[in-house]
Formats: sequence, C-alpha cells, structure tokens
Amino acid sequence: MNSMLEYLFDLSQNNTKEWYQSNKNRRLKAIAEFEHLIAELIEAISIFDNSVAFNDPKVLTFKQVRDTRFSHNKSPYNPAFRAHIASAGKQPIPVGYFLSIRPDNRSFLGGGLYTPMFKDATTMVRDYIVSHGEELEAIITNKAFARQFAVEGEVLKNVPKGYDPLHPQAEYLKNKSWYLEYFITDEQISDRSSFVKTAAQVFKAMKPFNDFLNQALKDFKMPGR
Repeated sequence: MNSMLEYLFDLSQNNTKEWYQSNKNRRLKAIAEFEHLIAELIEAISIFDNSVAFNDPKVLTFKQVRDTRFSHNKSPYNPAFRAHIASAGKQPIPVGYFLSIRPDNRSFLGGGLYTPMFKDATTMVRDYIVSHGEELEAIITNKAFARQFAVEGEVLKNVPKGYDPLHPQAEYLKNKSWYLEYFITDEQISDRSSFVKTAAQVFKAMKPFNDFLNQALKDFKMPGR
C-alpha cells in the first residue's frame, strides 16, 4: 500500500509524459496493488450488497490519462487511482461505491450520484424526492449517517420551476447531483486489512442512500454515444 502511495506522490511531483513512461514498471506494480485492493473491497462489500459480487477489478478502474483539451490544468496525468464498484461496473448509474486513492491525505470514499450532466437522472431523483421525501429524510437524519456524511452536490440558488418551494425537502430539490464523501488519511490506507475493514463499514453506512437513489433511477437509460 505504501509503495502505491509513493508512486502516486512521485507522479504528482513529476507529472510529465517522460517520467510516466520511464517508470512503467513502478506504475504496473502500483496498478496491480490497486486492483488487488479492489478485489478485497468487492469481497467485503458483497457481504451486505451482493449486487457487486461478480465485478472484475480491472474494469472498475479509471484511466490516469487526463483530457486536457478544455482544462486550464494541462498536467497529462491524474495522480490518483480511482474505481467505482457498482452492480453495472464503473458506470455512474446505478450508483455504487467510489474509491479515490491520492497521496497527501486526499483520498476519499464516495457514494451517491455525481452526474449533473445527465438531466434525465437529475429529474428522476427530484421527482422521487417529491413523492418519497420522508424516506430520504429518515436516511439523512439517522444519527449514524449524519455523524459521518453530509449530502454534497452542485446546488441551484432556487428550487427549480415545476417543484414546490415549500416542499419539506425543498433544499434537496435544488441539487443537480447528490453524493457523499468520506476522507481517508495516508496512515489509514497504509494498513491494508484495517483500511478494507474501515472502507466496508463506511460503504455499508452509505448503502441506504445509494438504494434510495437507485430506486429513483431504476428506469434510467445511459445516453448512447
């Protein structure tokens, strides 16, 4: 685990094509470590959510190569290892369990929906909140949940047109996405078995929120390319 963090730290300090290519062996070793970690997490998550059980770790991870065409940050690589563990693999919907390993205590565990670009998905969740607001309220006000998470996401200034601004969950109708983040230190990551146990506990606590969103999104179809 430490060698994985060290590789990512060195990449963050030497974010060039030349360094990336000349450290291929380190990169491949670090990727193998990350995929092994994902396999352990799949096994741990499957105890409480068997919908993720048959995923292949290799297809759950995201590339480090960045698309810099429309970005002010021209660094060619993302110095992080990221994966989304869900019933349909790494696709953003259905929502699942997100992991981002990044050095300097910037790693986090995530859940929920981060797809403000999918307007149909946003509408589905808003409509579901309108008719199931009490269920959402029960999830996010649960003491164990509220102690660990706050609902994040891009938020409009006002409740969008067509929705009641006096609805009990009006604040969440303003959201364009709804997601959770739980930050992890480098020290926590360095102990693999302890980290897997912690991550599984955090993901299990996220599951009711994920289930709520997935119920709202059960008829969503990914746009064709």
